[in-house]
Amino acid sequence: MMRKVSHKMFDHQQLCRARTPILSAIAFTATIFFVYANGIISTIALQSSSASTKEISGELHIRITERQIMSTVIKQPLRSTQEEIKEVDRSENQSSVIPPFSLTVEERIEWFRKKVPEFEILKSDNLTKEFLGRVLEFFNNECDVRFFMTWISPVESFGRREFLALESLFKVHPHGCLLILSRDLDSIQGYRILKPLLDRKFKVAAITPDLSFLFKNTPAETWFEEIKSGNKDPGEIPLAQNLSNLIRLAVLYKFGGIYLDTDFIVLKSFADLRNAIGAQSIDVSKSWTRLNNAVLVFDMNHPLLLKFIEEFASTFDGNKWGHNGPYLVSRVVQKVAGRPGYNFTVLPPMAFYPVGWNRIGGFFKKPVNKVESRWVNAKLLQLSGETYGLHLWNRQSSKFSIEEGSIMGRLISDHCVICEYKYSS
Repeated sequence: MMRKVSHKMFDHQQLCRARTPILSAIAFTATIFFVYANGIISTIALQSSSASTKEISGELHIRITERQIMSTVIKQPLRSTQEEIKEVDRSENQSSVIPPFSLTVEERIEWFRKKVPEFEILKSDNLTKEFLGRVLEFFNNECDVRFFMTWISPVESFGRREFLALESLFKVHPHGCLLILSRDLDSIQGYRILKPLLDRKFKVAAITPDLSFLFKNTPAETWFEEIKSGNKDPGEIPLAQNLSNLIRLAVLYKFGGIYLDTDFIVLKSFADLRNAIGAQSIDVSKSWTRLNNAVLVFDMNHPLLLKFIEEFASTFDGNKWGHNGPYLVSRVVQKVAGRPGYNFTVLPPMAFYPVGWNRIGGFFKKPVNKVESRWVNAKLLQLSGETYGLHLWNRQSSKFSIEEGSIMGRLISDHCVICEYKYSS
């Protein structure tokens, strides 16, 4: 039986008003060191051993990339032909690592074992070795709020819709920090995408994640080793989707902050939220019927995150959509309900999911008469109240154009920082 959520859990005033913990560089590094000393001693030692090592990441990385971009502008060669081909191949290979249908489990494991080298996200190289140092350096900036996103798709597919999510985040949190865990965006092409925000002094970076570090000393460590070795069935669902489900849990567990999907428009400050998850749907008695993992707000080392990771590793099923994501968080929260030691809040659908995936299309259409205009105005007024942001359900809404005068069009106008979006007529 689905557990009921008391009115207290839906009362925003019950939230602790302390801001999401933004530690100083020293305190943050000390905490990470204390919990993950074995994995960090060598990294920090290398960082401090010489100025040249420290400059592997951060500002030097950006300066080098900026010079490379300038060389492109003045028509000088940037990379060799072989490197250009490799860049194209990497994007094309994304589709080649989706398993064919109608394979048996044994056949799919055999297919996957041969394809593992093509999964860029699974590789360990110089970029992954720099991960921790670059993260620590990035968060050395003062951040009012610390945000994370993931992007495991080709860089070319990071489009205007996704960029709008970034714009809305910085419109509301101009002094926030956004770290995008992505190998594909951690590139020259990715830098070009983020440069308009960097030029405006917003704190955003794309960093190649070290999955071995993120999953180390968590229940997902063994699961990940089996995946890397090709000894585990990835299922029919693209592995990237399930890796994103796990990465968001691990990065919050090890660093703390706020995770957002890239199809989420931020409308109100998250600064006062702490240890919160959103209900996607509720029943007539106001009890939640499903939670979602598109938005997660948690302190570092929060026990609920550890339970999520444990559930992922122990019940992983790559053949069921949502099993390792939204359904997972719903299962775990139902299990731990009422147990001591967990401190979190379930927010109502209006907080993050004010419209369902099957009705999102109406937010993209402009009103054509007075009745529809009144509905648009009423909905915008409602969203300006208790809604922190709007999940766009890209799997459904990506087929819709944003029409000028629609709810989405109005939200974009009010929450953009560059504001160069072209509406459909």
